[in-house]
Amino acid sequence: MIKSSLILNILVLIPVCYGLIINAEWARHSFGIFSPARGILLSIYLSILIASVILYFKMDVKYVASLLFIQIVYKLTTPFTVGTIINPVVISNLFIAVFHSLTLYTIWKDGKL
Repeated sequence: MIKSSLILNILVLIPVCYGLIINAEWARHSFGIFSPARGILLSIYLSILIASVILYFKMDVKYVASLLFIQIVYKLTTPFTVGTIINPVVISNLFIAVFHSLTLYTIWKDGKL
């Protein structure tokens, strides 16, 4: 389950980061026009992507749990900060938060923390 969450991060964030970098039309539709705020979001996404790749190859359950916990919190708060639940980014964030929550529960249940 742990590797699945890291793979999910990697598989989602590679195209998302690429779309933000090249300013793809779908990225503008989902994230808005380029702005400093969108650049900061790209930086955060790149950080999560890099951390996920490193942790995939050099597993440390405590670091993975920390990464997933932060992601769960920010993903669950996006409907409130964005002001809608129908935005495609908000919807995908909620699904990913559920998946990562199951992984975090598994880590806790198995006594790995």
